[in-house]
Amino acid sequence: MSRVLPFEVTHRSVLAIAVPMTLAHLSTPLLGIVDTAVIGRLGRADLLGGIAVGSVIFSILFTTFNFLRSGTTGLTAQAVGAGDAVAETAALYRAGLIGLAAGLLVIVLQAPILAVSLASMGASGEVERAVSVYFSIRILGAPFALLNYAILGWFLGRGQAVTGLALQLLLNCLNMALNATFVLWLDWGVAGVAWGTVIGEAVTAVSGVALCARTLARGFGIPGPLLFARDGLMRTFAINRDIMVRSFSLLFAFALFTSASARQGDVALAANAVLMNFFLLGGYFLDGFATAAEQLAGRAVGARYRPAFSRAVRLTFVWGAGLAIVLSAVLLIGGPLFIDILTTNEEIRRTARVYLVWAALTPLLGVAAFEFDGVFIGATWSDDMRNMMLVSLAAYVVAWQVATPHLGNHGLWLAIAVFLVVRGATLALRYPVRLARTFPG
Repeated sequence: MSRVLPFEVTHRSVLAIAVPMTLAHLSTPLLGIVDTAVIGRLGRADLLGGIAVGSVIFSILFTTFNFLRSGTTGLTAQAVGAGDAVAETAALYRAGLIGLAAGLLVIVLQAPILAVSLASMGASGEVERAVSVYFSIRILGAPFALLNYAILGWFLGRGQAVTGLALQLLLNCLNMALNATFVLWLDWGVAGVAWGTVIGEAVTAVSGVALCARTLARGFGIPGPLLFARDGLMRTFAINRDIMVRSFSLLFAFALFTSASARQGDVALAANAVLMNFFLLGGYFLDGFATAAEQLAGRAVGARYRPAFSRAVRLTFVWGAGLAIVLSAVLLIGGPLFIDILTTNEEIRRTARVYLVWAALTPLLGVAAFEFDGVFIGATWSDDMRNMMLVSLAAYVVAWQVATPHLGNHGLWLAIAVFLVVRGATLALRYPVRLARTFPG
């Protein structure tokens, strides 16, 4: 039996991970705002639409590979907790190789990916031409982007959140600076935004590899048979598969929300889009504590030390719940002002205010789902996380079908609330079972 390696979990250790990662998460939407503003200065609707559609395509594409970040964090944290330097290094190498291979495969398959994406978007010919230019350039950065996922996950698994923040800030700040330079100064248009993103991803990947090499120092070597050991590879692929199913389920839930909103008319669609920003903002904040749960819970599993695991779960929940209360209060009180900032259309403003309470409550309704997600990823209980996500998605679809005919848009938001609550509740029900199995006796 592996030895127990005790360690202490404190409020400070939780915040040391959560605060940097919250800042990193919040820098991501800022990049999208800058890209839109830069292209918007050119005054061409087709270019702005091309960036918007292209960004959605890559968001969906790269979300598919989000397991490279989450799965690597859990596996690395467990290796750190167990004091297994070889397993820690293997987690990085396996994820990095998968990321590079997947990125190259995406480049090879770029033609069918673009064709299917354009067919599903239904954009105008002018917008499609802009998307094609953007896509054909940005796709070249896929190997770097996916390698960055693996590197970020590895540093987070080691508890080096400040390093993760530095890499994210390098990526986003360099991206913004290059995009502005290429578009506003060199007049490269949509191609400028794409090249800025590719170069930013490449520079960040090279910087990340350099930081990994420095961290590993002389311990970077690992025997091939250990790296490609069947048990290690099968475990990595199983966890990644489960997280991929979870990611696709989330994408489906948001796609269904958007589609159902569109069926209610342009005003309802626009109002829901405005309010969805509140939901996403809450998610960016709560993700910081979910990341802390990933690292600390994973480390405790590797160390076979139940007290640290239980305290990590308790402290991340306390901080997450406290933050959720504050966020919901801020959104309830300041929501009307935020709505007015996001749109000048009076009809959309009035409609959004009607449904504001639903969006404002999403941090509170979803805090358990976010925090348990972090715990289950860190503990690599990915099969239960996958299964409970599918149960929650089924509950969401049923609630949508039952409620919207009677409640309209209120019914749609009620379905989102059901989705969040069921995710948290089902994971909470599975938690004691998995805890007893992981820490027997």
